[in-house]
Amino acid sequence: MTDNRTSGLHSLLHGLWLPLITPFCDGVLDENSLRRTLRHYATQPIDGLILAATSGEGLTLGIAELEWIVTLARDEITQGKRYIPICLGLSGSDTRKMCHTLDVTADWPIDGYLISSPYYSRPSQRGLLQHFTALADHASWPVLLYNIPYRTAVNLTNDTLLELAKHPNIVGLKDCGADRAQSIDLLRRRPDGFRILTGEDALYYEALTDGADGAILLSAHIETATFASVRTLLREGKPDAARARWESVSGLTKLLFAEPSPAAAKYWLARTGLIDSAEVRLPMVEVSDELARRLDAEIERRVSLYGSLGVERTLTR
Repeated sequence: MTDNRTSGLHSLLHGLWLPLITPFCDGVLDENSLRRTLRHYATQPIDGLILAATSGEGLTLGIAELEWIVTLARDEITQGKRYIPICLGLSGSDTRKMCHTLDVTADWPIDGYLISSPYYSRPSQRGLLQHFTALADHASWPVLLYNIPYRTAVNLTNDTLLELAKHPNIVGLKDCGADRAQSIDLLRRRPDGFRILTGEDALYYEALTDGADGAILLSAHIETATFASVRTLLREGKPDAARARWESVSGLTKLLFAEPSPAAAKYWLARTGLIDSAEVRLPMVEVSDELARRLDAEIERRVSLYGSLGVERTLTR
């Protein structure tokens, strides 16, 4: 293992991270749309990018496609005005295969990994502990754990998470446990330096008030600056203003997850011109006609309020 733990990912795990969608066109990666997307979000108040995770349809991407996405993203970010850290999303239920993938990606220009619990196999807590320990021992870059039991059918308990937090190469957690009591307990008991970012879009405001360090939000593809300002205002001691901002976008979190994600977000981004196609890869499908009408209505409502037909109010103002 090449020791890159001095990369300081733990110090960068705060604020608003974007789990970037992966644009496709006619079944292949859409380079023009991906470059356009990266250039846009590089100008927005995000603190990091997650590539090829759930929102990026990572389970449908081959290793060559993953490398292409990472290389292109790093190239675009390097040309920008500020450094934006990148984590690569990985998942799998075979520890040996996961270690092989870590070997293949060891020299890629990333800052860390977001690694979800094994899916389908439903290992015990002891199995989860050994699985993540083996991966963290093997990884060349720091690891951000991803607990999302409603997708993987297994929950990382707080006792297991706290044991894993002792590992020097495990730096934090994307918390999609959907259990506020468990999240609050973990925030109370976590060791210094162990970062917790919520991945529950609809619980963003509550997670911040409970003490989370930030969030990884698909919904922040839309109204990115507004989502970021919720945390900023809370940190400035302005809870009323923060809640008002949150209420202006909280409905988006429900609309964008009305059908399996990221189909709705892709429809919105295609409708507003950031990507050329709303295409997703099977087994995902594009949004239904009914949801498309609801999304169109919300886009038009925001146009009437803010005078812009774009993914950001600032695009034409």
